[in-house]
Amino acid sequence: MHYSKLRISSDATSKLRFLRQRTGLTPNLLCRIGLMTSLEEGPIGNVPPPDEEGSEFNSYTLTGEHGALYVALLRWVEEREGKEARLADDELLTRLRGHIHRGVGTLSVRAKSGTELLSLIPVAA
Repeated sequence: MHYSKLRISSDATSKLRFLRQRTGLTPNLLCRIGLMTSLEEGPIGNVPPPDEEGSEFNSYTLTGEHGALYVALLRWVEEREGKEARLADDELLTRLRGHIHRGVGTLSVRAKSGTELLSLIPVAA
């Protein structure tokens, strides 16, 4: 899957502003953490996609040098560990936006500070 820009929802953009004030982290890092939080919750499936009225990110700004890893994790979760048919790129991009939207929403409830944000990261076994 290749994309050059990704526009997130207006709701996620608003929540990112508050999260940035609370944690001091930039929106792209918060989106990455939100994406991983949402992927941990499981597939989005056929939930209606969020709007595209919010902030726009360049792909490299959003995922850095690890873009292929994020896409692989997204495919693994959304294609149910290889049990479902391979999703088309446009559908995968829609689900990426959905995961960012859901994850940022989760972070906005759980993380009131940078320290609380760190507590969401599981300790390696």
